[in-house]
Amino acid sequence: MDSPVASKTQRPYSAWNDDALVAALEAGDEKAFTEIYERYWQRLYELAYRKLGSAADAEEVVQDLFVAFWQKRATARIHKLDVYLFVAAKYKIIDCIRSRATHEGYVAFATPHLHTADRATEETLGTADLSAALAASVGSLPANTQAVFRLSREQYQSVPEIAGQLNIAPKTVEYHLTQSLRFLRARLKDFLVLTLLASQLLF
Repeated sequence: MDSPVASKTQRPYSAWNDDALVAALEAGDEKAFTEIYERYWQRLYELAYRKLGSAADAEEVVQDLFVAFWQKRATARIHKLDVYLFVAAKYKIIDCIRSRATHEGYVAFATPHLHTADRATEETLGTADLSAALAASVGSLPANTQAVFRLSREQYQSVPEIAGQLNIAPKTVEYHLTQSLRFLRARLKDFLVLTLLASQLLF
């Protein structure tokens, strides 16, 4: 007779209840994480969109939530998965609203300076500095996300190839790629804007 564990592992993850998925997640099961992601992503996105009114912000909130969820999988105390995720989403939404307010204040300050920038200022941004910023940003990605990014961008592997090499689901590969590109785009945008602003203020 099959053991309960063996019997459970033969069933598709979509048939598992939340408690079983959480237990597997705490043990580092990426397929359990993928199932949780697919099960709750849409509902969390709809909540964020209703509160923020922006598809891009709502998507970023949910992506950030799941990155933190994976990183804290071994230490989080999850008694009821849906409650845990929706409470986490509310805090992420609050953080996004605060970030918007800060960003709007920054733009109001920076715009007059940036509008006076000339072509010579842009040329002071050396490719070496940009390459260093990119390397540092890639190095700060979570280990799994960084591995997927490097296989995709440095070794030019396809999503199925990466999934096979790392033994993870293709959707998990796509998730890591989306998260890495979003993170790098934000980091490098900040690098360029701040460098331009510093050039105007200092020179």
